[in-house]
Amino acid sequence: MENSGIYTPFTRQELMPKEERLEVIHKDGKLSIGIPKETHYQERRVCLSPDAVQVLVANGHEITVETGAGDGANYSDQEYSEAGAHISYNSQEVFSKPIIVKVGPLTQTEIEWLKPNSYLVSTVQINMQTRSYFEKLSAKKITALGFEFIKDSHGYLPVVRLLSEIAGTTSILLASELMVNTNGGNGILMGGIAGVRPAEIVILGGGTVGEYASRAALGLGANVRVFDNSLSRLRRLQTDLGVRVSTSMLDPKELSKSLKRCDVAIGALRGDDRSPCVVTEKMVENMKNGAVIIDLSIDNGGCFETSEITTHDKPVVIKHGVIHYGVTNVTSRVSRTSTKALSNFFLPYLLSIAKEGGFEHVIKCDRGLRSGIYLYQGRLTKKKLSDWFGLPFHDINLLIV
Repeated sequence: MENSGIYTPFTRQELMPKEERLEVIHKDGKLSIGIPKETHYQERRVCLSPDAVQVLVANGHEITVETGAGDGANYSDQEYSEAGAHISYNSQEVFSKPIIVKVGPLTQTEIEWLKPNSYLVSTVQINMQTRSYFEKLSAKKITALGFEFIKDSHGYLPVVRLLSEIAGTTSILLASELMVNTNGGNGILMGGIAGVRPAEIVILGGGTVGEYASRAALGLGANVRVFDNSLSRLRRLQTDLGVRVSTSMLDPKELSKSLKRCDVAIGALRGDDRSPCVVTEKMVENMKNGAVIIDLSIDNGGCFETSEITTHDKPVVIKHGVIHYGVTNVTSRVSRTSTKALSNFFLPYLLSIAKEGGFEHVIKCDRGLRSGIYLYQGRLTKKKLSDWFGLPFHDINLLIV
């Protein structure tokens, strides 16, 4: 301080008392959530189980469930009602709620039912959307959160990983069923027995789907070989499995040899826009009669040239004597498990949103959740979607300031 005889690095103004700053406590908000019945073809999952609804209701939130919404996952209206939800027989009433939580993307009619400035939590399924879908949501100034875009504190995609774990495990159980004689297979037992060889499984992709498919196959006693175009991913796979499984880079000659010998081939490769198609029709022709192909990448184009989209009602087609399974929403096959998994993920988020005073505040503070926002008050905030559909892009970090 100047002329005081005492040296201090602070000025007189800096030493003057200042106003006390108190932490602003956000009041707990009351959420009003609508859970509509899924209309997407053969979609059986639902985002919140009755147990999750009960927790939300106990915390003072209002949940409206459309009648029959839980039927696909074997949850009755009575279970939701006993959990404290209001059961609605009017779809428009459900979509009039300020927060809509749904597995599949909305139909054009459902978008019309939305109230302006609502919040939508659902999948996007970019490969199945049109420009008009985003334009109609934008016109109503909707803030939309896509499952597949949400990131956790480590930068991973937790919902994608969650469903990938289920898909990987389910693929092996499916393969076991398809290999039996009654389904046109060669009648091979996945793990074999003493004196009889186990099934040979080829897995394309060393990511989460490939990892959990490998775990399930190894658990049943099958021989597994995993192909990927990333050496570091294959190393990580072996470390995570704790077993030294056979791995290989995606070399066409090596892949062709393995496909000739295998009983099951599982496609789990992903790309930025489309899955890389690494198995040619000629490779499929050289596979055994009765061999099984399960293309889990079919919703992103597929990694087998002979793959085509099928349904849960008619899940397989046979080409060149090889059984092809190409259902897009494999996790709907185990809808109860998938529903519980989604509930476990979304329940803490919804409680946190209410505790922090609503969506707006959480979007500003939670970078992971913010990364899932693709529409903010009607403005498109995902560059990938902007480039794909030729729509104006807005940086969400500039919008929420």
